[in-house]
Amino acid sequence: MRFKTLLLFGAPGSGKGTQGSILGSIPGYVHVACGDVFRNLRVGSPLGKVFLEYSSRGALVPDDFTVQLWRSHIDGLVSLQKLDPTADTLILDGIPRNVAQARLMDDYIDVERLYYLNCEDRQKVMTRLKRRALHENRLDDASDKVIEHRLYVYEAETAPVLNYYPAEKIRRIDTGRTPVEVLATILDDVRTLAPVSQDEELM
Repeated sequence: MRFKTLLLFGAPGSGKGTQGSILGSIPGYVHVACGDVFRNLRVGSPLGKVFLEYSSRGALVPDDFTVQLWRSHIDGLVSLQKLDPTADTLILDGIPRNVAQARLMDDYIDVERLYYLNCEDRQKVMTRLKRRALHENRLDDASDKVIEHRLYVYEAETAPVLNYYPAEKIRRIDTGRTPVEVLATILDDVRTLAPVSQDEELM
């Protein structure tokens, strides 16, 4: 069985986490941020050491490791009954981060929509990441050099994922607007994906 899935997509600092957290509070939707899954690893564990090695340089961890860890986390949510694969919709941000990961995940997820959160103002993105680093003590956002590298990696490896999924499943959203305006745009589109009940069809 594949999980019904909405992908939140965009460069670091585009607002994926903000929107994902809000959408994940809606009944029937479960938000999973891949970055949070990694950051919650114990630093001294084997998986934690692998993540720390890559994240401290702003680099992506190996694809098979990423998908393996993600799948393990998802299985844990199912076993804890925090995710019902027959009814809930997954909201993913931070994965898949390149075409190789997208291919590896095809057996696990059925992508209904990809929301591409795009901010043309690079300085605004930099400011957001620095503010996040200050408030959350995030090693991977700690310096201009690391941030610039992460943005470069995104453009080189992650942006091509947009060409992997069918164009009709992609919605481009300007995140230069307020988070509330971005959320309203996403919710309006999500409603078009929700199944219509028989009573609603008769109205």
